[in-house]
Amino acid sequence: MTLTVNDKIFEFKIIPLTFIAKDISSVFYYKNNKTLEQTFSHRRYSRLKLAFTDIYNAHLDRKLGDFLKFLKEATDDNYLRFLNKYGDNKFCEFKIGTHLTDKGIYCYIKNDEIKYIGRCTDNFKKRINEGYGKIHPKNCFIDGQATNCHLNSLINTTVDVKFGVYLMTDKSTEEIKKLEKLILSANKYEWNIQTS
Repeated sequence: MTLTVNDKIFEFKIIPLTFIAKDISSVFYYKNNKTLEQTFSHRRYSRLKLAFTDIYNAHLDRKLGDFLKFLKEATDDNYLRFLNKYGDNKFCEFKIGTHLTDKGIYCYIKNDEIKYIGRCTDNFKKRINEGYGKIHPKNCFIDGQATNCHLNSLINTTVDVKFGVYLMTDKSTEEIKKLEKLILSANKYEWNIQTS
């Protein structure tokens, strides 16, 4: 696949993507390394502490994921206040099997249309397989990785359509940053949005 920006042509190669699971729900249930009270001590949750300490006083010693599961099952929408706006979406698990140690520019393509452009300055195994390809419970929370949740949930909807990951490698870290900026300044892609 090629992409033309300001009369420059960039070549991307398709990388096979393997889906392991789809429609994974309530991932945040499994964040149980802290209690509700410990969570309230984190600065990102201070506003929730003011609002909820008295209401949920009997639950302060509960593990956070278990507590939010309790709220969701009781149809108490306050559980959503702990999550980023994509944290309760359905997710999938996927991976690539080649170019794991490479870095560069990558794009997600659905039905031959570029949906997202991103940069990877460390390695694709970490960025794609461990970042976007598997949503960890912490990512679902307001102090987690909203972008990972957002993209993964969108990719989850593509498993029954033509979808691919394309990579452009062999660039230095500085070139990667400049190239991503150039591409995104010249084009708008549907999935490249601010998620915070």
